[in-house]
Amino acid sequence: MEWHKGAYTISTDFSRFDLARIHHYLAFDAYWSPGIPFGVVAKAFQNSLAFGIFQGEEQVGWARLVTDRATFAYLADVYVLEAHRGAGLGQWLMEVILAHPELQGLRRWLLATRDAHSLYARYGFRPLAAPERFMERHFPDVYKKSV
Repeated sequence: MEWHKGAYTISTDFSRFDLARIHHYLAFDAYWSPGIPFGVVAKAFQNSLAFGIFQGEEQVGWARLVTDRATFAYLADVYVLEAHRGAGLGQWLMEVILAHPELQGLRRWLLATRDAHSLYARYGFRPLAAPERFMERHFPDVYKKSV
């Protein structure tokens, strides 16, 4: 699927994605995945519903959803390259994701962010209503061990 706005396109076409560029951003620029191996990015990509933002053929942003497309979605790895920020691309990306036909009627959406709470709040994301119900296994240094 594709959506167009000015000089930009959002696409879910896996053949358009530049995995090397995605990996580079996630491994070297993103605070949430420093050192992530290319193989992990490729596997995550293959098992997600991914959305890329393109200016022409250049990939300038990305997001992916870990989802069963019936009840649950976890929004992950959202970014827009710095040179393209401030043009409303993050907002447009969220609008496209939330309107995607395969994601309608989901019971729960989750995400984790350090610094974009105000963006996601515009789309109905809130702090956990019952954090005492949620648990996690978290291994922040896992990518350091797999190098």
